[in-house]
Amino acid sequence: MINSSKITALSFTISLTVILFSCKEKTKSTTEETYTAKQEIDWTQAHEYYLQHIKKTHQYLDSLNQTSPNSEEAKNYFIKARQAFKEAEPYASYLNPEVGHQANGPALPRLTDDTQRVLLPIGFQKIEESIYEGGVAENDFKREVELTNGLIKVLEDAIEKRKLNAQRFFIATHQQLMRIVSFGITGFDTPVSSLGLAETQASINNLRTVYELSLQPLITSKDKDLHQRFLKQNQKAIDFIEKNPDFESFDRYTFLRECFNPMMRSWVEIRKTSAIWEPVNNKPFNFEAPTFFEDNSFNIDYFRQVTNRNPSEAKIALGKRLFFEENLSESSKMSCATCHIPSKAYADGMVTNLNNEGKPLQRNSPTLVNAVFQKGFFWDGRAESLLAQISGVFTNEEEFNSAVHEFSGDIAKDSSYVKDFEEVFGKKVNYTNAETIKALSAYISTLNGFSSKFDKNMRGEENTFTAQEKLGMNLFMGKALCATCHFMPLTSGTVPPFFTDTEKEVIGVPETVENKTLDSDTGFYFMYEEAIQKGMFKTPTIRNVAETAPYMHNGVYDNLEQVVDFYNKGGGGGLGFDLPHQTLPFDNLELTQEEQQALVAFMKTLTDLPREN
Repeated sequence: MINSSKITALSFTISLTVILFSCKEKTKSTTEETYTAKQEIDWTQAHEYYLQHIKKTHQYLDSLNQTSPNSEEAKNYFIKARQAFKEAEPYASYLNPEVGHQANGPALPRLTDDTQRVLLPIGFQKIEESIYEGGVAENDFKREVELTNGLIKVLEDAIEKRKLNAQRFFIATHQQLMRIVSFGITGFDTPVSSLGLAETQASINNLRTVYELSLQPLITSKDKDLHQRFLKQNQKAIDFIEKNPDFESFDRYTFLRECFNPMMRSWVEIRKTSAIWEPVNNKPFNFEAPTFFEDNSFNIDYFRQVTNRNPSEAKIALGKRLFFEENLSESSKMSCATCHIPSKAYADGMVTNLNNEGKPLQRNSPTLVNAVFQKGFFWDGRAESLLAQISGVFTNEEEFNSAVHEFSGDIAKDSSYVKDFEEVFGKKVNYTNAETIKALSAYISTLNGFSSKFDKNMRGEENTFTAQEKLGMNLFMGKALCATCHFMPLTSGTVPPFFTDTEKEVIGVPETVENKTLDSDTGFYFMYEEAIQKGMFKTPTIRNVAETAPYMHNGVYDNLEQVVDFYNKGGGGGLGFDLPHQTLPFDNLELTQEEQQALVAFMKTLTDLPREN
């Protein structure tokens, strides 16, 4: 329960945050705003549509503030406010991602990046908890609504000040399509009320409406068949949800494959046919990809560090050679491949690997496949980039034990290495490990795989999912709530649709497979020693998980069945550990044995290891 003194402090913090966000809007770089409009479109009506719905959100929250949180009237106004927000969300959250996410993010306390203060949760998901779970004082509820309404007002002001154009429109709608896949049909947006499917309908309807208010005349004049196909596919997606409104039994496999993806393909064609905007390269998406399940759906350069983008083939080849080079380590006994073995999905199959003295390291070696798509590295997420992660291995006394400014004498004496470094970095008097780290990062960023059985079925290239695998996927994205932390389609904790942060969670991993004692590793807690972060670890990708046993940061579980059983029991809290800040969105899952087996079967469809070249 939130007390009044905490709320007062939070109110001041939110007010200050709103001011800071407003200042950021005024100083924002104009690079993002450049676009080529080859034919004029009247965006006025579509812009007004977004504006009117954010105003409706504001009005419904005002009405909600006049009700009791325990009343049916409160639920009614909450549902209307959320649906109005979903209609405005594409443009509102595009213009101000920070405030948009805060208004519709998880109901968890968070630590500010600047002052390291713990802020209590606000936003729609906190209001949802208060209404549907109860136990909140009426005054505290009103303050929750008022603070959320303050965020909505910031978004309203942004929409009023910044007119819609082609670039803003196409990026905003692409982001909203991603939200449908990652948030809407998985329950992330509405974990307590299960309103996500109805809100997905609102988002799909929104796409059609803003299309009709802007692009429709142009598209019908250029390709009437495309226009009619899109409207038919859009209605099919809406009707599918209408006929299957139950969250737990909703068939996400069929919806994505037969309804959503065909509609998205047509939407991408509409953008191309309009010929009014050339896609930018500073976003996470490849806007040319027809769905989010292609092998090139994501823009890898967005995830690379600015100083290491567009690596040459020579740099990648040098990085691959260095990946297996033991002379990088001070002991000349360790290479990257010591802990990340290609034949073992770039993990190592061990509980923990050994350090440079032959003693066990602290944590399990994670896979490097698709690692580039993270925004947090190491199990505790302490490194913010792949370059920083590799640097950490070099400077770690238990691993390479070699400073970044140093360079291996053995490599410097190897004429073939010298030639390769000169080709990639130019001639220098002395090379350092800084160049080595960039080359390694370039290579690791290519270790990606998006042509698994799952991807091919989603793309419609094959129809090979068994009934058990379909059930498992629907559980993963539904009742089992796996996808509320392992976001689709990357299945990691990197948060769509902006992909600027990788989530860390407190789940209560045990010390041994007997599940009797909480593991003593406190994870990210070492950074700020805040109670809410004790036992916090990064959410890893589930892709290739069938190839990367043992599991968890300490390698405690030998197989996926044990992992599923852990979550089914409610994580560490369900095992009886004292975890006041556990972040799992459930107490226990109550999955049957058949359902647990289906989850394992689905996870095995995510295997797609990079091909050696």
